[in-house]
Amino acid sequence: MSHIKWLGIIKDDLGQYQMGDLPDGAKKVNVPEDMDELMIKAIPFQIIATVIIIVSVFVKVSLAKEFPFAPMWVVIGFVLGFLALIIHELLHAIVFPKKATVYVGIYPKSFGAVALSSYPLKRWRFVLMSLLPMVLGVVPILLFWILPPEYKVANGLMLGMAMMGLTSPAVDIYNVCKALGETPRGCTLQFHGDSLYYYDGI
Repeated sequence: MSHIKWLGIIKDDLGQYQMGDLPDGAKKVNVPEDMDELMIKAIPFQIIATVIIIVSVFVKVSLAKEFPFAPMWVVIGFVLGFLALIIHELLHAIVFPKKATVYVGIYPKSFGAVALSSYPLKRWRFVLMSLLPMVLGVVPILLFWILPPEYKVANGLMLGMAMMGLTSPAVDIYNVCKALGETPRGCTLQFHGDSLYYYDGI
């Protein structure tokens, strides 16, 4: 596991925590450098996640012939999912190798947390690093599907956590789609400043 450094609340530029050595010949992946623009680009993935949630609720209510969850517990589950954003970032961090340093902190501008590192990763490991936090949404929605309708508290909690857990990785999914679409197999990917690069090696 990587060396994780806690930054607390981050008020300065995120790019300064991603300033590792970038080799000559590295090519930039075409992803936005501005966080606001990046979040806008990721909206389609949030829409897909929202559709999955809505369909899940519709199907479960139709089968149960009643609301199989208590609305109050959905809200509590959503809050728990929001608090789990720190776990989301730690799941990113643990995929990096031991030699890597990953900076984790709260970034108020994006109303969430971030994990920052400029350590190079093979493409497969970059994909794993980016997508691992999806378990925080996939597991709750699967439990919501299979729990009996009379378990209203558990269903509410799982639905609320799934709402946050499935929508929060949208930027990560966007980055993976761009990386897979623009980089060759076996390459190395590395964040540097506010940009993502790829190159041959390691």
